[in-house]
Amino acid sequence: MTTLKTGGDSFNVIPQTVHMKGTIRALDQGVRELVGRRLHAMVEHVAAAYGARATLGFEPGYPVTVNHADETAFAAEVAEAVAGAGRVEREVAPVLGAEDFSYMLEARPGAFIFIGNGDTPYVHHPEYDFNDEIIPVGVSYWAKLAETALPLR
Repeated sequence: MTTLKTGGDSFNVIPQTVHMKGTIRALDQGVRELVGRRLHAMVEHVAAAYGARATLGFEPGYPVTVNHADETAFAAEVAEAVAGAGRVEREVAPVLGAEDFSYMLEARPGAFIFIGNGDTPYVHHPEYDFNDEIIPVGVSYWAKLAETALPLR
């Protein structure tokens, strides 16, 4: 969980109110739901233990991004056809990033894949640097994916 908190302007004064914001990330929808329920209980009880009151506004945010096995295998095969044998990592550790595409994967089978940008921090990191040289490979992947998945008429 990441947190942003504000509670006054002086380091040596206890503020009357504190506002905190954060995110919760999990790789399983059941765990996300449990954390949401437990967070409400913890906030309420910790505040009560100190004679204070707390309110929690909790929005679950993006669902967990879960690839479907058949579509992931297909995407990896197409990527290997473009990049070459042995150049596609099929066993990638799960990532806790929030992703709009997770909504699509809830509605339809599919796969979210990474293109391999080189040795750089992930997107949204201040030091992320998109590798422009990878654009032709990405375009080739999407063209090959469409050619392979769609029947010719």
